[in-house]
Amino acid sequence: MALNTSAEAPLPVGEVSRLIGGWIDRLGAVWVEGQITQLSRRPGAGVVFLTLRDPSHDISVSVTCFRQVFDRIADVVSEGARVVVLAKPEWYAPRGQLSLRATDIRPVGIGELLVRLEQLKKSLASEGLFALDRKKPLPFLPQLIGLVCGRASAAERDVLENARRRWPAVRFEVRNTAVQGVNAVAQVVQAVEELDALPEVDVIVVARGGGSVEDLLPFSDEQLVRTVAACRTPVVSAIGHEPDSPLLDLVADLRASTPTDAAKKVVPDVGEELDRVQQLRDRALRTVRGLVDREERGLAHALGRPAMERPQRLVDEREAEVDALVGRSRRVLGHLLDRADSELAHTLARVVSLSPAATLERGYAVLQRPDGHVVRSPDEAGAPGEPLRARVSEGEFTVRVDG
Repeated sequence: MALNTSAEAPLPVGEVSRLIGGWIDRLGAVWVEGQITQLSRRPGAGVVFLTLRDPSHDISVSVTCFRQVFDRIADVVSEGARVVVLAKPEWYAPRGQLSLRATDIRPVGIGELLVRLEQLKKSLASEGLFALDRKKPLPFLPQLIGLVCGRASAAERDVLENARRRWPAVRFEVRNTAVQGVNAVAQVVQAVEELDALPEVDVIVVARGGGSVEDLLPFSDEQLVRTVAACRTPVVSAIGHEPDSPLLDLVADLRASTPTDAAKKVVPDVGEELDRVQQLRDRALRTVRGLVDREERGLAHALGRPAMERPQRLVDEREAEVDALVGRSRRVLGHLLDRADSELAHTLARVVSLSPAATLERGYAVLQRPDGHVVRSPDEAGAPGEPLRARVSEGEFTVRVDG
């Protein structure tokens, strides 16, 4: 549709609409799935008008069909029903409006919906969105709880009343949304995103009462599942009753069987916590008393020992031991000195008896040559007339060799 236009040579609106219509007319028929949000069947009119909406996005398109096409499914289809439509796009040039001309309309049955949910479940599970290691722990005592629920619903009342009964000081940030129908997914997604963006919200609870499979379909929507998976805040799913299991239960950080169960799991019971605190206090008191009693018994046992009854006794015993050791050491030292003195006297006597001086005192003399050499034989006396020094006990004198 590339056209040569300019501000000086624009195309008329009718021409633009005609060109768009010509391009759309070349499109073939397509199968479209959606949810009927508006249905107009005027008596006597040969055409039925309805609006088909994508439940996961805020997008809708007008659909027209001949009455005989719609009459085939009129008994099983109404507003809010999911249908599959075979239609060809049409362009209404006078109003510049796009619509679909349906030639076949088929309701989507429960079995088919369950099959599609199972396929979506496997696809999301393969991406790891349901993995346990992605689950975030809930805070022990949240200061502010985000609640997504229907306006004035039993689910809202159950969560608020039970949570405040368990912990009266708990606060809530409530977002009322549609919990079924064509607007449910978009509103719930928006509410969850708003609460997740509030830093003071510690946990988010998405609650709804029981219902049919069709009523709970918004909580198995892929967009909602991915939104919850991307939340930084822990999310609790409290949808329906125990048997109900939308995909939101699998991606949430905690699944509650009912809204009442969610209130019990999100906040602790003040009475139970007070009892637990009292039990811990009693346990701590018993432990401290046991420690004190054990230390008192140990102290009494220590004080009962003789060393503690008469502390000086230990000093006296050590003093006696020291005195005994000193006396023993003195006796041993005296014996050693006496023995050494006796040995010294005997050694001195032997030395004196073997001393050369003692020999000289008995009348012997020692002859020495002038060079100090001791004469031991006549040959060593030297030549006649050579002087020798004679050493005796009282002194020495000179003698000469005679022949």
